[in-house]
Amino acid sequence: MANMTFVTLRAGEEYSLGIKTDRGILDVRKAANALKIKAPTTIEDVIEARGDNNALAQLVQKAQAAQEAGAFFVSEAQAQLGPCITDPEKIICIGLNYRKHATETGQPVPTVPILFNKYNNALNHHGGTIEVSAVPAEKFDFEAELVIVMGKKARDVNEADALSYVFGYCTGNDFSARDLQMRTSQWMVGKTPDGFAPIGPYLVTADQVPNPNALTIECRVNGEVRQSSNTNDMVFSCASLIAYISRYMTLEPADIIFTGTPEGVILGYPKDKRVWLKPGDTVTTTIEKLGTLQFSLT
Repeated sequence: MANMTFVTLRAGEEYSLGIKTDRGILDVRKAANALKIKAPTTIEDVIEARGDNNALAQLVQKAQAAQEAGAFFVSEAQAQLGPCITDPEKIICIGLNYRKHATETGQPVPTVPILFNKYNNALNHHGGTIEVSAVPAEKFDFEAELVIVMGKKARDVNEADALSYVFGYCTGNDFSARDLQMRTSQWMVGKTPDGFAPIGPYLVTADQVPNPNALTIECRVNGEVRQSSNTNDMVFSCASLIAYISRYMTLEPADIIFTGTPEGVILGYPKDKRVWLKPGDTVTTTIEKLGTLQFSLT
């Protein structure tokens, strides 16, 4: 797939494929059924090539030209979205992968990638909420992150070829409860409560992001800029992360990798300056070429 920007449309608990166009979001399932075009109708179908992906470009063209075109498109403002990847086998996260972030937290710059994980229960979406009031913790923090979405099975790949295994990229936030995270040397409990992995709104195909390590990245809380950096500050590039991880485990299509966060997180402030997130706050994450992800806390 090339030059396409996907979303996941949400209807209750059901997810289906959407494509961003100049007319709005194309509801692929609705258009495919009406126009009798056999096209994949979920993002996993697209990534795993379960169906005729070439039919998607044809579907977009015919839907735009159809007499009933208005029935096939929904405005972005009205679209109910799900996570742009809904069922990854693995959610792999990288700790301390920006030089300035390692410095602000008083940690040494890693010599090998620090891996931890989230689970699918943590997946969340643009316009979603995180119910922090239901989590027995107090120190909630944001982490703007570039997310890699794998497109092909990758096992022991070399760094030079690694990006050819990528389907696309999206905006993410590795939301964290620092008091839970720091209870032990294993960070997982502070990283994977329900809803702690918002991603989206868009999944942008890799051809539109020729260099993922040259993107501006920003996080705002209630409109105030808290993080402002560039993915060129990563300790380990996207290609090197894929190569490293694939030495130890097989990366499958639709697996996602949170690549680390830049400086500016609350944990990086002096202890007497830390004001943790709370119900009512709105967190907005923007990455160049990938769009803006927003969620709120309740």
